[in-house]
Amino acid sequence: MAIEELMTGGTILPITRWGTPVMHEQTKPVTDFDDDLRTLVRDMFATMRAARGVGLAATQVGLGLSLFVYECPDGDERIQVGAICNPVVTTPTGKDRTLDKTEEGCLSFPGGYQPLARPDTATCVGQDPWGNEVTVVGDGLLARCLQHETDHLNGIVFGDRLSSRSYRKLEEQHADLVHLYPDDWPVTPKKTTGDEE
Repeated sequence: MAIEELMTGGTILPITRWGTPVMHEQTKPVTDFDDDLRTLVRDMFATMRAARGVGLAATQVGLGLSLFVYECPDGDERIQVGAICNPVVTTPTGKDRTLDKTEEGCLSFPGGYQPLARPDTATCVGQDPWGNEVTVVGDGLLARCLQHETDHLNGIVFGDRLSSRSYRKLEEQHADLVHLYPDDWPVTPKKTTGDEE
C-alpha cells in the first residue's frame, strides 16, 4: 500500500483551535495500525487540503493521538507527502545547526503569522499508517513542518515558542481575521472579506 491511496476519499473535519485542552496535552502513542487509523489519515488529508495547509496533527482534529500528515515542499520545492505515527524529531546541534527565521502560522490559530527561528533541517522517525518504520529528512519548509507538527503532538503550539511581543502581534492578527473562519472551518469554507457576517 502507498500513502497516495490514503490521500483521497476522506471527510473534511472541523479544525480544533488553540485553547482547547487537547491542543495543549501530550498525545498517546498509536498502537493499532488498522483500518480505523487509515480512515483517520484520509480524513486528515481531506481536512488539511480544504484548509490549504501543509501539515496537520491529530490534535488539530480533536484527537490526542500521536499522528500527523503532511503535503509540503522541501528546500528544492519538491512536494513531499506522508503520514507519520509516533514521530520523534531530531535537529542538528553545535556547528551543524543553522537557524532559519521565517514566518510561521497554524491552522488552529488562523490569520496569524509571526517569524520563528527553527533549525533549517530536521530528521523525523516514526511509523507509517501500516506500522512500517519510516525516516523523513526535511529541509526548507518541510523541516519547519516536521518540527511544528511534532510539537503539536507534544502539546506545544508555535505561539509557545514566540517572545511575548511576537505573541501579542500574533494575537492581534488572529483577532482581526478570525471572523472569516467559521467555528467548523474548513467544513464550512472561510468567508471572503466581502461576505456578510
